[in-house]
Amino acid sequence: MSVDETLFLWINGLAGKLPLLDEFLKGIANDYFFIVSSCLVLLALWFGTREIHQREENQKAVICASASLGIATGFVHLGNALYFHPRPFAELPINLLFYQPTDPSFPSNSAAVVFAIAVAILLADRKAGIFLLFLAFLHGFSRIYVGIHYPSDVLAGAAIGALTAFLIFRLIKLLEPWPSRLLGLIRRFYLA
Repeated sequence: MSVDETLFLWINGLAGKLPLLDEFLKGIANDYFFIVSSCLVLLALWFGTREIHQREENQKAVICASASLGIATGFVHLGNALYFHPRPFAELPINLLFYQPTDPSFPSNSAAVVFAIAVAILLADRKAGIFLLFLAFLHGFSRIYVGIHYPSDVLAGAAIGALTAFLIFRLIKLLEPWPSRLLGLIRRFYLA
């Protein structure tokens, strides 16, 4: 048995013992929890300050997060097309607390998305980024706990998301002053 399977069985072995924890982590494992939470944070960053310089930096971070999650998802889909790894419930006797996704397990698309958003925001706004990073780690853990991802799936997805966010963040910095000019144009139409 691999280290990945052993770690998975240890984490997933915790499932089914505490019904309240099971329900909480099932809610966190759901894709919608993080998407809704992060959208609220992104909206707060986009519109949340009157100080123009900080608002512009926040808006660049939101653009970076949006681009990063799209590109990271593309990388995951490319990886899934080239390599199929079955989900843990298809290979091991587990405590499955979630529906059975039919797409490949490796790399985790949800981990790529949540870490792309979290790291993009972390690079620009430490407080909001740490909050989103905490949610991303919790989401990744919950996906293992409920039985739909191996730890390596989550780690690979997290790496894809984080690396994509870092590269897009650097690209936005390299393209200055164009991102700032674009935001200035958007602000003229009261959209920012």
